[in-house]
Amino acid sequence: MATTIDSSVLNSLNAGGASASQAKQQSGDLRDNFMTLLVTQLKNQDPLNPMDNSETTSQLAQINTVSGIEELNQSLKDITGQINAGQALQASGLIGQGVLVPGNRVLLNHAEGGEVNTTPFGIELAAPADNVKVTITNGAGEVVNRYDVGAVSTGVESFRWDGLTSDGQKAAEGAYQVSIEATQGDKAIGVDTLNYARVNGVTPVDDKGAFALDLGAIYGQVGLADIKQIL
Repeated sequence: MATTIDSSVLNSLNAGGASASQAKQQSGDLRDNFMTLLVTQLKNQDPLNPMDNSETTSQLAQINTVSGIEELNQSLKDITGQINAGQALQASGLIGQGVLVPGNRVLLNHAEGGEVNTTPFGIELAAPADNVKVTITNGAGEVVNRYDVGAVSTGVESFRWDGLTSDGQKAAEGAYQVSIEATQGDKAIGVDTLNYARVNGVTPVDDKGAFALDLGAIYGQVGLADIKQIL
C-alpha cells in the first residue's frame, strides 16, 4: 500500500494567500499524518511482500521537500520584510531634504531685495562629455537662455541657473523647462535631466511594506530608486 502526498496539498502550502502560520501548521500536520501512516504500514506490511525501500525513500523525500519549501518561503518573507523596513527607515531620513529626481522643471522667484532665486537642476550622464549645453525655455516654449557648462564627468551633477536671460536681464517669475545636450567630440552622449524637489513624507502604497516618497502636489510620489542626488 503506497502513501503519497496529494498535489493539492503541496499547492496549498505554497499558495500566495496562505499566511506563514497557516503554512507552518499545514506542513506540521502533514508530517505528523505521514509518519503515522508510514509507521502503520511498516507494522502491518506483508512479511513476504515488504514495502519497497525506494518507495519509502521517495515518500520521505516528498515530505522533506514540502518542509523545505515552507521554510524557504518564510525565510524569503523575513528577508523581504527586513529590506523594506531598512528602506523605509532610510527614506524617513529624507523628509525635509532637497533631492534631484527625473524631470526638467526649474522654478524662479524674486526676493524682496530684487535677488533672483532659482531651484537647482541636474543631469545624469551615461559617459563623460567634453561639453554640456543648457537651454532654458519658458512656458510658451521660447528660449530664455542658452549657455555651456563645459566638460562634465559620468554620473550625476547638479547645477543652478542664475535666473538671467541671454541679454543679462532678470527673467520673470514662474516655471521654466531645462533641456540638455551633451557631446563627446562630435558624438552625442546619453543624458537624463533632473529637477529639484523636497521630500514631504513617506507614504505606504500596499500591505507588503512598499512605500513612496511624497514630493508634493507638483511632483507627486516617487520611489527611493528615483532619488538621484540628495542636496
